[in-house]
Amino acid sequence: MGNERRVRHLVVDEAVWCWTVRQRVKPDYADCRLTLSLFPEVTAQGVRRRLALVFAPGPDRIVSNSHFEAGTVVRLPDRAWLNLYEPGTVRRLFDAAAPALGTQPSVQNLKVNGWPYFAEVVDCPNAAKSHF
Repeated sequence: MGNERRVRHLVVDEAVWCWTVRQRVKPDYADCRLTLSLFPEVTAQGVRRRLALVFAPGPDRIVSNSHFEAGTVVRLPDRAWLNLYEPGTVRRLFDAAAPALGTQPSVQNLKVNGWPYFAEVVDCPNAAKSHF
């Protein structure tokens, strides 16, 4: 199980990116969220940008809320899953989602739906697939 307060580091092309996983649990499961946030440790311009991939439950989509290991997101009916506390998963999601930072360069805190990137990572023929 991951520690939500811990900031982890990921090295990408000589740049160090920090990442955290946050889980928002609400009484109504539909309001729960699992967020993977990535931000550069140091930038040349001194500007701190953050990319947040937000995973919300929905039709055929599950986020961990006590029945699964912390940080787990699951797509049904194929039961494909990723754990957001695994560095390899974070790297693949970062590689898939990083171009979104270039599409909106003036936005300092960019929040995006994480599910399209989940599909890109899991459905990519070069990605290792996880299933229950």
